[in-house]
Amino acid sequence: MRQRHVVVGAGPVGLATARELVAAGHEVLLASRSGAGAEVPGATRVRADAADADRLSELAEGAAALYNCINPPSYDVWSTYWPPVAAAFLAAAERSGAVLVTASCLYGYGPVDQPMVEGMPDAATGVKGRLRADMWARARAAHEAGRIRAVEVRGSDYLGADITSAHVPMAVPRALAGKSAWFVVGTDQPHSFTDVRDMGRALAAVAVDERAWGRVWHAPTNPAVTPAQAVADVCASVGRPPVPVRRVPRAAMWLGALVVPLLREMRETAYQFERPYLLDSSAITRELGLEPTPWELTCRATATNEATSALGCPA
Repeated sequence: MRQRHVVVGAGPVGLATARELVAAGHEVLLASRSGAGAEVPGATRVRADAADADRLSELAEGAAALYNCINPPSYDVWSTYWPPVAAAFLAAAERSGAVLVTASCLYGYGPVDQPMVEGMPDAATGVKGRLRADMWARARAAHEAGRIRAVEVRGSDYLGADITSAHVPMAVPRALAGKSAWFVVGTDQPHSFTDVRDMGRALAAVAVDERAWGRVWHAPTNPAVTPAQAVADVCASVGRPPVPVRRVPRAAMWLGALVVPLLREMRETAYQFERPYLLDSSAITRELGLEPTPWELTCRATATNEATSALGCPA
């Protein structure tokens, strides 16, 4: 059945989600502050301030689902950026009746010494982790109170089309040019990487499946590899040889953090690359039938910035 879906946030996750929904035959409104950006054939671009509950409510009226695919402009504004945005989405979902579908990350769990699975407590102590955990706690409470219908999908660090600001994709251009790849985080611990297209597939799937509502899901994600291996695999996917992978000395990063706000904020999440960081996505495969995109295709999309879905959906 053709339905209207409102995707707010036109970054890589929003684009991937809009493409999946269009491919499924739905009417899609893709909202961003400017209303401009990369074209998604079949979707309609609209302008919206994500913190404007009235505007979100207007767009979501009569819609099946309202997607929070927002990505704050910088790590150092999370504490002021997220609360009004989260409140606006809750208000719009309650007013419109649209299912609130939130794209999230693994920060809420905090440091753990085992694979992350749905249902683990959100035990983060850092500012960003507590923010994301609180957002879901408020949405879940509203869902359980019958005020809204809500669901959240969490993914790990993204790879794939349109991803340029994550650790591995930032290292890829140098690697493809045959130069050493540099990281400001550790490169030798196994780490889960989520194809952004799989995040879009998961968001689109849970939005229309009543069985999925009221809980957290993990996006389909391949077995973990080290960041160094991920760079080598991305190179191999397009026939390029591996390159040395190096880490900026820790002391240099901590000194830089004294004057660079972004580096200062990254100290809170550095643990993710100092120990195994493992996402278990078996639940969404077992219960909803979603498998991760084959790793080689994820690597190739990262190398070529190819946006076409691995399942054959049009870009």
